[in-house]
Amino acid sequence: MHDVARVAGVSQMTVSRVMRGTGYISKDVKREVVRAAREIGYVHNRLAGGNATYDNPIVGVVVPTMQNRVFTEVLSGVNEALSESGLRPVFGVSEYSLEAEEDLVFDLLSWRPRGLILPGLEHTASLRKIIAQTGVRVAEVMDVDGDPISACFGVSHAKAGADMAKHLVERGYRTFGYVGSQGGADLRAVKRFDAFVRVIREAGGRLVFNQSPEGATSMEAGRRITHEILQQSEAPRAIYYANDDLAAGGMMHCLAEGIAMPDEVALAGFNGLAFLTALPKLLTTTVTPRFEIGTAAATWLSQADAPADPQKIELSAELRVGETT
Repeated sequence: MHDVARVAGVSQMTVSRVMRGTGYISKDVKREVVRAAREIGYVHNRLAGGNATYDNPIVGVVVPTMQNRVFTEVLSGVNEALSESGLRPVFGVSEYSLEAEEDLVFDLLSWRPRGLILPGLEHTASLRKIIAQTGVRVAEVMDVDGDPISACFGVSHAKAGADMAKHLVERGYRTFGYVGSQGGADLRAVKRFDAFVRVIREAGGRLVFNQSPEGATSMEAGRRITHEILQQSEAPRAIYYANDDLAAGGMMHCLAEGIAMPDEVALAGFNGLAFLTALPKLLTTTVTPRFEIGTAAATWLSQADAPADPQKIELSAELRVGETT
């Protein structure tokens, strides 16, 4: 705290109050103290003064959203695996913000967790710095397209996007629309999109519509945007959605308007969520092993003798052809 105070130009007592969240501190001073702490890699220890030999059983888990069924399934896998090892997850939600993820990680580290489970492979420089300085073990989930900090467990989104593009091209489609998510903040969806576009263009296809709505994805958004797509002067013959919620909304629009799938337009999603079996038509999608990803990451963290070198554990994603392509 002495070093933080020196860098921030405040007293050590002010630093202590900011870290403990007590007393009145102006927003500007608090911001400067937090900036200084992250610059030098200082993490407040909330357990200081307690039992120095206390073996904290918690694992910090960050998920990008709780408004998508995908991450509740990942958390279920994490919880089951950690419970078997006597560990307990404590989680926070970043809403796809790398800055919010950084804030959550700094707070979680103040509790000296056994390890961290983070979404994806992209993080802020400050977050990477404090992880390196603290030596905390990190399991990154949902993605393997990049370089992991310690170990990553997930699917290749680039491969998933490319495989879906190849499937649609083989079916004869040449004009495409894309409906993304989170205004482009979902970086794993961006990886699928980039690979998808590369493959269709190599095959002579064209992307004639591309939109990524802000905020949480939903069937309502998928239905609304599908209506917009099909009103274009050049409507695409196939639409690729960032997830199944959006694609299911697209299906509802087509059914309500009497638009034949796939004769008039083909639809494809991503994730393979369980609710798809209740829809009137089986959606073409990519099925991902969400529960297994959570289980694998938590099991690795709970093993004291896990390899220290960075690892990539790629789980299989399956392209499931339905009645919409």
